[in-house]
Amino acid sequence: MTERGRGTLIATAWLRRAVVLALIAALIGTLGNVGLLDPERLVRGARNLAIFAAGLFPPDPSTLPTLGAAMIETIQIAFAGTAIGFALAVPLALLACPLLFGPSITVPVKLLLALVRTVPSLFWAIVFVVAVGLGPAAGTLAIALYSLGYLGKLLYETFEGVDPEVVEAVRSVGCSRAQLARYVLLPEAANGILALLLFMFEYNVRASSIMGFVGAGGIGFYLFGYIQLLRYDLLLSGLLLTLVVVILIDWVSAFVRGMFLIPVTSPAPAE
Repeated sequence: MTERGRGTLIATAWLRRAVVLALIAALIGTLGNVGLLDPERLVRGARNLAIFAAGLFPPDPSTLPTLGAAMIETIQIAFAGTAIGFALAVPLALLACPLLFGPSITVPVKLLLALVRTVPSLFWAIVFVVAVGLGPAAGTLAIALYSLGYLGKLLYETFEGVDPEVVEAVRSVGCSRAQLARYVLLPEAANGILALLLFMFEYNVRASSIMGFVGAGGIGFYLFGYIQLLRYDLLLSGLLLTLVVVILIDWVSAFVRGMFLIPVTSPAPAE
C-alpha cells in the first residue's frame, strides 16, 4: 500500500472515531436536556411507576362487555378508515410514480402526501370531531387521511421498485399509462401492496384505540375515562383486550398473506 493510501485510511479511521464521539456527546447532552440524567427525577419516576403498576393488578373484568362493544367499534373504524385511505392512496401513488409521469406531476403529488402525512392521526381526529361531531365517523375520517399519507408514500416507493426494463418493454409496444399501471405496476407490486395494506390495518387498530381520547369513538373513550378516574385495574382490562385483538389480527393477516400472496417464480436454469 502506498504512503498516500495509508494516510487516507488513517484519516478515515480518525474521522469515524470523531463522528462516534460527537454522537455520544450529543446523546449525553440530549439526555441531560430532557431530564433523564437527573437522579432525583428518575427515583421519583420509578416510585410513581411502582404505584401505577400496583394499581393495575388484578385487572377488573366487570366492564369487559362494554369494552368488547367498544373494541368492535374500534375495529370498524380501523377497517373503514384503512379501506378509504387505500382507495385514495392507490391513484395518488400511481400519479407520484416517476415510471408513469414526469416531475411536473409527481413532485406536487408527493408534496401533498407529505403534507397529509405530517399531521398526526390524533390531530386529524380533533379536526373531524369539530367538523362532523363526536363519534366513530370522526375517527374513521381521521384514520382514512392518516392511511392516505402513509400508504401513498409506501405504495409509490413500491411502484418505483418495479423493474424499469419490464415497464419499458411494455411501453415499447404502445401501451398507455393506464395500461402500464393496470398490467405492469399493479400486478408486479401485488405482493407488496397486500402486505402494506394488512400492516396498515393492523397498525390502525392500535391507532384507533386512542381516538376516543378526543371523542372520536372506539375503546379509547373508556381507557381515557379509566385513567381520569384512576381505575387502573379497569385500564389493564382494556389494554389486555386490545393486546388480544392485535395478536388475533396479526395471526389473521399472516393467514391472509399465505392465501393471497402471488408466488414469485425464478427462471428455469439453463440446460
